[in-house]
Amino acid sequence: MSAADPGFKHLLRMSDGTGLFEHARHAVVRREHGYCTDDVARGLIVASREPRPAQQLTRLAESYLAFLTHAQDRSGAFRNRLTFDRRWSELPGVGDWWGRAMWGLGTAASRNAIPWIRDEALHAFVLGAEQRSPHPRAMAFAGLGAAEVLRTTPDSTVAASLLMDAVEAIGTPSENPSWPWPQPHLTYANAVLAEVIIAAGDLSDDRQLLTTGLRMLAWLSDIQTKDGLLAVVPAIGWRQDAPQARYDQQPIEVAALADACATAAHVTGDNAWQDRVRLSVAWFQGANDAGVPMWDPATGGGYDGLTEHGPNLNQGAESTIALISTMQHARRLS
Repeated sequence: MSAADPGFKHLLRMSDGTGLFEHARHAVVRREHGYCTDDVARGLIVASREPRPAQQLTRLAESYLAFLTHAQDRSGAFRNRLTFDRRWSELPGVGDWWGRAMWGLGTAASRNAIPWIRDEALHAFVLGAEQRSPHPRAMAFAGLGAAEVLRTTPDSTVAASLLMDAVEAIGTPSENPSWPWPQPHLTYANAVLAEVIIAAGDLSDDRQLLTTGLRMLAWLSDIQTKDGLLAVVPAIGWRQDAPQARYDQQPIEVAALADACATAAHVTGDNAWQDRVRLSVAWFQGANDAGVPMWDPATGGGYDGLTEHGPNLNQGAESTIALISTMQHARRLS
């Protein structure tokens, strides 16, 4: 890894034989907050995206997969939070953590370099696909996992059904050209919604659906680009016809936008989408509203948010994985 690439060292620091710790104070793990399925699934995604993983990274993927299969019950639902003393604090459910677990499992089933990990991940994915969530974003996360499976197993009716149900859950974008979005507000991981529709349009050869997803993503990218810099919708969100707040910008938004634009570039072959990926990379490197890098080269950890006073220097799992994911795209671009 170069000095400009964080690598996986902070992810290794945040992980143990059980899973991935959720929070950190600066770079120090806060064990008292335990683990969560959400972040373990994110970890499995970035570990599985590496075509030639080092042995340490393969061990992480094995640990994360074991965590997810332990979190899953017989119905396919997942528990989310595990305390440091290895006690589940919640019942199984189909919230965002179910969707992200399905995304992680689908990615591992499609991309992981280790055959047995691919097989076991697919088994857990198929079980999880028996469920549906009433929450559009949970369905969108699961839809991304289904799209991953379909890219390597095009005849998977289980994955195809889940992906199209995700599209239905997201809904139809407004006809209003100034707000071509299926909801009257932007909240979190917004680009995921557009990416699912793009993937579904591509994989089902539905040109209208693909065009809809690309239009959504272009609008989302445009409204979050100001003076050549990425300025993503902050944690408070943004409602139609309301003023747009500037802070606190979250790394997950930047990573979601990079993922979606990378998918659009792959599907369309249009290099303009790669330029949009570069904006996300640049945001982490300091091309943002505060003009500061959003990660610590000494630790490899991603900062937890961009505030009006600069970075939140805590380096939790979600933000670090958002950094790693975006820099994986940067390596492919170069």
